[in-house]
Amino acid sequence: MNSKFILKRNDRKTAYLMLLPIIVLLTCFVVIPLIYAIYVSFFEWSFYKESIFVGFTNFKRVLNDHLFYKAIWTGVKFALIVVPTQFVLAFLFANLIKNLGGRLAGFIKSSIYIPYVISGVVASIIFLFIYDYDGGIANYIIGLFGLEKVAWLIDVKVVLGSISLPAIWLGFGFTTLIILSGLNDIPGSYYEAAEIDGANGLQKMFYITIPLLRNIFLYVIVVGMTGAIQQFDLPFIMTKGGPLNATMTPNLFIYNHFVNDPYLGYTIASALLLFVMIAILAGIIFKLGNSKKSMDS
Repeated sequence: MNSKFILKRNDRKTAYLMLLPIIVLLTCFVVIPLIYAIYVSFFEWSFYKESIFVGFTNFKRVLNDHLFYKAIWTGVKFALIVVPTQFVLAFLFANLIKNLGGRLAGFIKSSIYIPYVISGVVASIIFLFIYDYDGGIANYIIGLFGLEKVAWLIDVKVVLGSISLPAIWLGFGFTTLIILSGLNDIPGSYYEAAEIDGANGLQKMFYITIPLLRNIFLYVIVVGMTGAIQQFDLPFIMTKGGPLNATMTPNLFIYNHFVNDPYLGYTIASALLLFVMIAILAGIIFKLGNSKKSMDS
């Protein structure tokens, strides 16, 4: 038998053995729960009563619930506020940090990462004090400019933007460091060659930096969009989904049904539909972004 064939077969066995632990974990904690959730969604499932098979009834109920669509749209609007703002600020700040050196850059990187390790619950409480109508710093600051106080968490016009600010703050450091790592991986020789050809700063950004960070940008946008649409902590603690369901995100909608509905079928059906919609959204973003292999591969 060909020795090269034997070596390749042995390499393949080694690869399968190395992949086996993650395959087992994914099967136990992702595949099996997903299959079981799909199974439960076809029942009026209860821990305390006999479950009744209802077929696609739970899915029909969800798809006929106008509040479900409103929750999806609220999640999308929330993501469209948070992700582009966070992305642009992180990109600009990452470029700033890259041009710094020594201890100052290290201090800034450590400082901006701190909000990411703060829980959404803590951030919600902090911003509840900031948005307090009478004693909050937000109304104090706008009062310095002679403006009237704003009911940040009660006014339908501003409430979604109000809970978007802590979300931007929480994820800003992580996004910045991800983009910064991509910037540091771009060979300096590319910029040197561009300078020799007479390229200015904007030309280097649009013809070198942005194209080479395409996959980083896709990762940041997909993770940001899917995470923002599924936001739960901030609207739950800060507004309870109000006023008038203006901050009712999809996960909060699912949670409310889980608490109030004795049967789990509807709740799981709505969660599965949300999963499908997020998967479709991620696929569209990857398609539009035209993800490419790394230049090193």
